[in-house]
Amino acid sequence: MSTAKIYTINYQLHGQPKSFVVRAEVMNNAEAWHWAAVDADVAHVSRIGRVGHEQVKKTTRPWAEKYGITEVTWAPPK
Repeated sequence: MSTAKIYTINYQLHGQPKSFVVRAEVMNNAEAWHWAAVDADVAHVSRIGRVGHEQVKKTTRPWAEKYGITEVTWAPPK
């Protein structure tokens, strides 16, 4: 049984508000910054089924901020 939950992530991209939902087993500020970068198309996720074969480096807050991502927040499921 999967323990993944649906989270809402809000952020600003070059001053424009963005929002999306993501299904994840774990969510914290570092994960939220990475997922915001993925949504903004400046970061990548590993291909499905290749988790053990490919290690994709998580995006950090300073790196994401270089591409105009700011004010990342996340909300747990209700």
